[in-house]
Amino acid sequence: MNQKLLALACLAALALSACNKPTEVTPAPAETAKAAEPAPAPAAEPAPVAEAPKPGFDAAAFAGGFSGTLPCADCSGIDTKIEFKADGSYTIEETYQGKKDGNAKGDGSWTAEEDGKRLRLDPNSKSAADRLFEVVSHEEIRQLDQDGKAIDSQLNYNLKRASAAQ
Repeated sequence: MNQKLLALACLAALALSACNKPTEVTPAPAETAKAAEPAPAPAAEPAPVAEAPKPGFDAAAFAGGFSGTLPCADCSGIDTKIEFKADGSYTIEETYQGKKDGNAKGDGSWTAEEDGKRLRLDPNSKSAADRLFEVVSHEEIRQLDQDGKAIDSQLNYNLKRASAAQ
């Protein structure tokens, strides 16, 4: 029953829309005369105002070394040194405290994300995952989890500026 009513309503709407012919409007003679006249010249626009430079992340100014001891699951800490270079490359040295052969070195490229609030380290090694850091200030960064979120812990995941770029 409902399908029949729906079909009937659709047919009625179609029939009514077919009956409505668009009406043509004929312009009055005065309007056609106006249309033939050239349009007045637009008023001169004021000169564009130069916009102030938008704040952005200056990789060259941020470049430099950061170091500190990051938490370790199976040792007393990971002494970490990261050197951010102005050309977008980085090097990292990690020493796992109390571990034999606990030294690791790496390199790759780094980029600023979220208008300079987060840094992504993209290692040259195909087996290593990207690492993310929050820019706390020009002098401090904090390691983030793989999703770019703060690590919920009382442990210190911060690295402090050790040197300016050379």
